[in-house]
Amino acid sequence: MTYVANPARYDKMEYRRCGKSGIRLPEISLGLWHNFGGVDTYETYRSILHTAFDAGVTHFDLANNYGPPAGSAEENFGSVLKKDFLPYRDELIISSKAGYHMWPGPYGEWGSRKYLISSCDQSLKRMGLEYVDIFYSHRPDPDTPMEETMGALDSIVRSGKALYAGLSNYNPEQTKEALAILKDLGTPCLIHQPKYSMLVRDAEAGLMDVLGDNGVGCIPFSPLAQGLLTSKYLKGIPEGSRAALDHGFLQKEDLSDGLIAKIQKLNDLAEGRGQSLAQMAIAWLLKDQRVTTVLIGASRVSQLQNSLGALENKAFSADELAQIETILK
Repeated sequence: MTYVANPARYDKMEYRRCGKSGIRLPEISLGLWHNFGGVDTYETYRSILHTAFDAGVTHFDLANNYGPPAGSAEENFGSVLKKDFLPYRDELIISSKAGYHMWPGPYGEWGSRKYLISSCDQSLKRMGLEYVDIFYSHRPDPDTPMEETMGALDSIVRSGKALYAGLSNYNPEQTKEALAILKDLGTPCLIHQPKYSMLVRDAEAGLMDVLGDNGVGCIPFSPLAQGLLTSKYLKGIPEGSRAALDHGFLQKEDLSDGLIAKIQKLNDLAEGRGQSLAQMAIAWLLKDQRVTTVLIGASRVSQLQNSLGALENKAFSADELAQIETILK
């Protein structure tokens, strides 16, 4: 089957400017952290990618270690890219990252110049690309000077292997230091990717202000807190869910009775708004104009479509926001 993109793909999606840059990103982006690896089904993730692009999702987010096994998400995305998306390459923002463990030995993780540049080269080969649009330092390295890590990002951009530089998982102080170095080098940071959701709000303790003050975009990951901000766990742990999988990041012990009670109240509020809980959680992040786009995952087309439905009701009353704060306390 030859893929032809939906000609109306840009009719409904809204795009937000990424900080002070010339780049605009869709309000929802698709992350390939889970569900696109070697353990997953080709036709399923191919359909998810088609559905996303047909809905105006132009940004696909990867990293060298996504899978499992590590590297397989990039290989699989590269396969779909070659088969379906090459005619649309200039309509896409494709990102990758390096920072977590990828190969044995002392040069296979963290933030050295050697690791970042070789990782970028490997990612390009796996995806069959000449460049990625954004290349991130996936996490700060406590043992490598910030100047070396940021210098590597600068080199990657200047070499044409990436168009923009990004940061992920850096705290406010680390972010300030990194932004200053990148600015001095002449390769300003485009975007920051923090873990941020209704249940994980560390980004509100200074990071969002740093990004806003410096004109850097923000793309929260895990907006549904690994599936906790959905209705799926309200009646126990369903078979095949993240909490039920051995290779997942969400564990059964994370699901306390108190947490389930909070999720139930949030779910009731979402239903009153005519939304699923997942839709409300995504819309809640988009209420902050410093958030450029929300990075979602999807294991099936229906899940992706549900998340995209968040864009149909993004407005919150003051009373609704107060209720959410009361529940979360």
